[in-house]
Amino acid sequence: MNLAIVILNWNGAKLLQQFLPSIIKHSPKGIADIYVVDNNSSDNSISILKENFPQVHIVQNEINGGFAKGYNDGLKQIDADYYALVNSDIEVSKNWLQPILAHFKTHPNTAIIQPKILDFKNKSKFEYAGAAGGLLDKFGYPYCRGRIFDTIEEDYNQYHDATIFWASGACFFVKAEIYKELNGFDENYFAHYEEIDLCWRIQNLNFNIDFVSKSTVYHVGGATLNKLSPKKTYLNFRNSLLTLVKNAPKKGLFLITITRMVLDGIAGLKFLFNLKPRHTFAILKAHVSFYLHLNEYLKLRKDIASKKRGYFHTKSIVWSYYIKGKKTFSKLTK
Repeated sequence: MNLAIVILNWNGAKLLQQFLPSIIKHSPKGIADIYVVDNNSSDNSISILKENFPQVHIVQNEINGGFAKGYNDGLKQIDADYYALVNSDIEVSKNWLQPILAHFKTHPNTAIIQPKILDFKNKSKFEYAGAAGGLLDKFGYPYCRGRIFDTIEEDYNQYHDATIFWASGACFFVKAEIYKELNGFDENYFAHYEEIDLCWRIQNLNFNIDFVSKSTVYHVGGATLNKLSPKKTYLNFRNSLLTLVKNAPKKGLFLITITRMVLDGIAGLKFLFNLKPRHTFAILKAHVSFYLHLNEYLKLRKDIASKKRGYFHTKSIVWSYYIKGKKTFSKLTK
């Protein structure tokens, strides 16, 4: 079982110096090879790697194509049975790899595995991006076991191994053969939501996405793009709409999309009332970009032919959270 740990880097020399040592320490050579895919950095990332981490393989991309294209280009140059895609702001723990590899061996129908993702700055809490595995509501809004909107739970081992809907791009493991079969991430996304799209397409091939609780990593979050960034708001809203049109079952898709437009409008007003007009503008910009890509993604549906009928865990996470006051996963109903 050949595993490649692959870290995408863009101008992250300081992050590499801080977090690579834990990955090297807890990823013995006999278990995994470590790669850094550099997205045409302009800082001293490459010299830092060559001088301080000679055991790490370097793959240099010619351009910064974002998260999606960056990984796609880099992984074409890496031969392995499994890829571990790991953010540059991740600290790993002892024996983080063994439970993952064991799960792949005993679950041949599993294509992607996410470890438990805790907050590097508060290690008793889940981290926003991924927590204990991701789910969707009917309108394509993502949330996690352990994190719904801005409510983040303490970790007291309440979330065990389970089949989930999506794994966080902050850290997940994927079978290389399946990743390549699907041509990897959708490069139109640039960044954000591309892992949800990939997980959805993988499930359309009847493979599973699993969460393995015995493997733990710690994520800083926002180190490469702050979660309050208008650019992130734009990418999340646009890419989630594209993902729905591309993957959701045909039945009810029109009504789901229309309802989603209304909910996004409410989100825009909420940002405006909270004196964050740049985020309101980002949502408007996301919708304009969505309309420009709509015909292209309607055509993509023909190739994808979604089979994942039960893609959502709860009908409306917005309604459950803001109206019914159900702030944690355990209080949600399907």
